[in-house]
Amino acid sequence: MRCWIYKSTLRDEMYLYVKGQDEFDDVPDALLARLGRLEFVMELDLHPERRLARADAHKVRDSLEARGYFLQMPPARAGGAGDGEN
Repeated sequence: MRCWIYKSTLRDEMYLYVKGQDEFDDVPDALLARLGRLEFVMELDLHPERRLARADAHKVRDSLEARGYFLQMPPARAGGAGDGEN
């Protein structure tokens, strides 16, 4: 399965994976608004042996098949909730 990865211009380290290049029809409008302008990062083949740095490739594939997109959230900060960041 191929996917295309875009990064949010409003939220650091937040990435959106979609099934086709510039195919955002399955992504809710409210989510697209929160992400701001999306910048293309890369095209990737999600074969079963693929390892990703911050996401489980199987979960990404499952989400792409079920919802048409996968949202990779930023890593948790060391301070956790209450560190003043949203």
